[in-house]
Amino acid sequence: MRPGGRTIENMRVHVRDSRRRPVGTIEIPPGEHPSRVLADTGVEVFLDWERARDDGGDLRRCICCGSEALYRHRRFPRMTGFVIVLAIALGLGGMLGLATGLPFSIAMVVVLLLDVGVLVLARDALVCYRCGSSYRRLRIAAYHERWSRAKARISADS
Repeated sequence: MRPGGRTIENMRVHVRDSRRRPVGTIEIPPGEHPSRVLADTGVEVFLDWERARDDGGDLRRCICCGSEALYRHRRFPRMTGFVIVLAIALGLGGMLGLATGLPFSIAMVVVLLLDVGVLVLARDALVCYRCGSSYRRLRIAAYHERWSRAKARISADS
């Protein structure tokens, strides 16, 4: 358990093969480094942990394909689309004069709070340039940068 009573989450990996096709999802408990796991689709996945972690214990290589080229990607919660559609509908209703008054203002404030909440709850994931496997629920080292077209081109050529 972490200080404050929070439990440490399992790292979730959305595994892809060398042709970037989805294989399945696996979860790895903290501190464990299994070399072979069964994905949720029933496919056996072999993981390469050699030199995969840095001195701080953060992931620095893809455990699916071994590539060192990883980038940070912001993952938004599933409700993001609903909040956007709701905000557009309320905005259009206000502009067209279909809804005015206190209830409409309260609804707009609620949608605004939902939107801010979605942005606050969005978590980063690590994604491999080469195979496209993504890693969630893990601490991401500061040296991992956002997606870069140049790095993606280099990884595609290798």
